[in-house]
Amino acid sequence: MTIGFGDLKKGLSIEMDGDPFVIVDFERQKMQQRAPVTRIRFRNLRTGKVLDKTYSGFDVKLSPAQIERRKASYIYEDGGIHYFMDSGTFEQFPLNEDQISDALPYMKEQTEVDVVLFGGDPINIELPITVDLRVEETEPGFKGDTATGGNKPARMETGLMVPVPLFVNTGDTIRIDTRTNTYLARL
Repeated sequence: MTIGFGDLKKGLSIEMDGDPFVIVDFERQKMQQRAPVTRIRFRNLRTGKVLDKTYSGFDVKLSPAQIERRKASYIYEDGGIHYFMDSGTFEQFPLNEDQISDALPYMKEQTEVDVVLFGGDPINIELPITVDLRVEETEPGFKGDTATGGNKPARMETGLMVPVPLFVNTGDTIRIDTRTNTYLARL
């Protein structure tokens, strides 16, 4: 089975050169008396690197990747290897620090994630949209102290630095958007 010009959509998993990729963005252009051009931005699911490719004409033929996603919990780290446990089968998946380095600042024990499997092997994880973390350290905010736009830096329990409003104090639990690294709410 192949994926053609009309079947492209964001988030679609495809296989190129033996590696799994996901379509991040695509654009089609048709100029007068010229062949159409399709620009596709891919993200490698193994390495996280972004690849831009341009196809001319309607010859976009991609093969779908056999990607499987399973709900799992982060359980522990041992010597640079991070272990996740499948919520249904209790099977454990080891992933090294290089594979999940972008997600590590958002994870603490028992964080629910989606483990991405390609050919039965775990290759990456997908974080939930929001995570709840405790503020480990932040400066006290003073009334009227808005010269910096009303935000101050805060270090979370995982070491992540997030700009937070002045009313957030050390020890508070806050909700953070993992896509943009922004404060959403105090819990």
